[in-house]
Amino acid sequence: MASGKIPRPTEAELAILRVLWSEGPGTLKEIHETASRAKPTGYTTVLKILQIMLEKGLVVRDESSRPHVYRAAQTESRTQRQLVGDLLERAFGGSAMKLVMQALSSRKTPPQELSQIRELIERLERERED
Repeated sequence: MASGKIPRPTEAELAILRVLWSEGPGTLKEIHETASRAKPTGYTTVLKILQIMLEKGLVVRDESSRPHVYRAAQTESRTQRQLVGDLLERAFGGSAMKLVMQALSSRKTPPQELSQIRELIERLERERED
């Protein structure tokens, strides 16, 4: 995909993207083996999902050798930013505060994460002052 927005991945597509992000590019066999450790999935199911992801522009396939090698078309960070941005607009009317408040109140947040959140807020405030 050449520009801007990528399609919103389904849960099954996100599972495959997580494999590609953590393990790097891989063949169908490698992706299937890794994905099946988390949730048993048929080989042909993974193949079909990869074909759909290729059509949607979520993955890129290197056809220069056999077997073909698949890689994520976008970084994990970029995909997450787009998904959060979409959720922010659709569910929270663009309010980052409402999103963060819901995220923090929906489950117990470990102290280390809260500390990292505080540090991020402080850094953002310092950057705005400059």
